[in-house]
Amino acid sequence: MAGKKKPLVVITRKLPDQVETRMRELFDARLNVDDKPMTQPELVAALREADVLVPTITDRIDAALIEQAGDRLKLIANFGNGVDNIDVAAAAGKGIAVTNTPNVLNEDTADMTMALMLSVPRRLIEGAEVLREGGKWSGWSPTWMLGHRIWGKRLGIVGMGRIGTAVARRAKAFGLSIHYHNRNRVVPSVEDELEATYWDSLDQMLARMDIISVHCPSTPATFHLLSARRLELMQPRAYVVNTARGDVVDEDALVRLIEQGKLAGAGLDVFEHEPAVSPKLVKLAAKGRVVLLPHMGSATIEGRIDMGEKVIVNIRTFFDGHRPPDRVLPQRI
Repeated sequence: MAGKKKPLVVITRKLPDQVETRMRELFDARLNVDDKPMTQPELVAALREADVLVPTITDRIDAALIEQAGDRLKLIANFGNGVDNIDVAAAAGKGIAVTNTPNVLNEDTADMTMALMLSVPRRLIEGAEVLREGGKWSGWSPTWMLGHRIWGKRLGIVGMGRIGTAVARRAKAFGLSIHYHNRNRVVPSVEDELEATYWDSLDQMLARMDIISVHCPSTPATFHLLSARRLELMQPRAYVVNTARGDVVDEDALVRLIEQGKLAGAGLDVFEHEPAVSPKLVKLAAKGRVVLLPHMGSATIEGRIDMGEKVIVNIRTFFDGHRPPDRVLPQRI
């Protein structure tokens, strides 16, 4: 873009220093150094004056907001793997392109999924709290702090995309039997590698698994995909792990079934109404029935830098007159 006027890029949250520095070099970048979430009026002002808006998954860029965008705004370059926070159809209607940052957080999210998968049945958080509180541990005992092994158990993956497949590879190494439900079967070579069993019926899979791990995006079709009815199909020994999006699981039903002993527990990195977390979930966490994390599944410095680099590539490609590599079209949502 040498010799051209730099586009005004408004970034809604603080990004890693390495990413922000590069953005300042390449663009007329307006940073959010205080990392204070933008208010609705601030977002409207940004949309009216920017050439590019770089929101994050916590910024709700809906149709009403997009309608107020200025003529300069040509690109919404989401700093996030999904685009469920953006009304892509409304943006397209105003001639605004939308991009995201896919395929850079697969391994980080898969690592955190495995951590949750281990932490609930093996009672890791409960054990750590004993030592943190101090003075309550009298030493090793053959019947104290007993959990459940995961080796030899059946894992059901809901959504066998890149993250689901990365989880399956890790889980297989931990001795879990891999099962999955997906809109389409994965290629035979991947099934063979993972010795995975495909279920075209989600209901039938849920009823037979020891652990269910959620890895599908948030769309109208996946809202409460794990509904009360479906959660009730699961065995009382089973656990639910969710590192995808909170609204894929009926959270109230999940809480109720754990309280009633009809599910063994859950490991959650996402919540249906985040950043609000259900007080009932917090109570279950205090009892060791669930493990809760504050949406940190993808929180590695390497991952965030990779995301920032994708945002930069998308912006540069767009203003060089080419199709951005990560453009999202309405029909793909």
